[in-house]
Amino acid sequence: MFEKNTSEKAVSETTTTDKTDSEKAGAEKAMPEISASRMTAPEQIAVSIRHLSKSFDGVEVLRDVDLEVREGDVVTILGSSGSGKSTLLRCINWLEQPDRGSIHIGGQRIGVNDAGRPMPVRELARVRARTGMVFQSFNLWPHLNVLHNVTEAPIHVLGKSKAEAEAHARELLEKVGMSPKADAYPNTLSGGQKQRVAIARALAMQPQVMLFDEPTSALDPELVGEVLSVIKDLSAEGYTMVIVTHEMAFARAVSDQVVFLEKGLIIEKADPETFFTNPSTERVRKFLEREES
Repeated sequence: MFEKNTSEKAVSETTTTDKTDSEKAGAEKAMPEISASRMTAPEQIAVSIRHLSKSFDGVEVLRDVDLEVREGDVVTILGSSGSGKSTLLRCINWLEQPDRGSIHIGGQRIGVNDAGRPMPVRELARVRARTGMVFQSFNLWPHLNVLHNVTEAPIHVLGKSKAEAEAHARELLEKVGMSPKADAYPNTLSGGQKQRVAIARALAMQPQVMLFDEPTSALDPELVGEVLSVIKDLSAEGYTMVIVTHEMAFARAVSDQVVFLEKGLIIEKADPETFFTNPSTERVRKFLEREES
């Protein structure tokens, strides 16, 4: 159903790890300087997580997690329920505060300033705005129509004029296929339509990184495809994304890196081809076998 468009990803300067040797050679020949800089330049790292740990009521749900997400890459996080996937995502934009470790978004640490003290509210909001979060349950404002759901934050947080915010919102609604519903209210929309509006709303803040927390888990099966298609299109356009999902075919098609969490530990990180065809751990092999059955 989903087939990754490698030519579009190359245009966005995304270095994928699931290409064949011949494709890699061609990419290196065409863009040798870009490939080299991506390996060394710190500004190319969109998200850097170091030694991250988090506990709830004495139970450690994340344990010494290390992860890097490069600009333009799509990283999917897989694992069983309760493995810490959503907690990790919520720590990235400081909706959950980790007990230990550090998180940098675009080179700037979030949640803690250079002196090691908690960030002032305004500074935290500024760094958090570098991420766009799409939740399982949409979280649209019920009293606002679709257009104003998308314009609210750019006007009040980014300081955009109403005209500028509305023009951009209409472009984004067109991107996600929701232009005809600009004047509709959330209670008149299907789950898939609500999630597409939520994606447009997150994009309206012009984030460096998009975070998706099980974006299809609350949808009826027949509506899943329309949301995954929108995310796939964003991948082809070069958006940096971290996605918690249970959609295996989708993860394999759009990912540059697949991460598997088990009891708060990352036990496997690999390109999608390796992850799905030749995983290095027995736990992942059993997980994939169960998903296929």
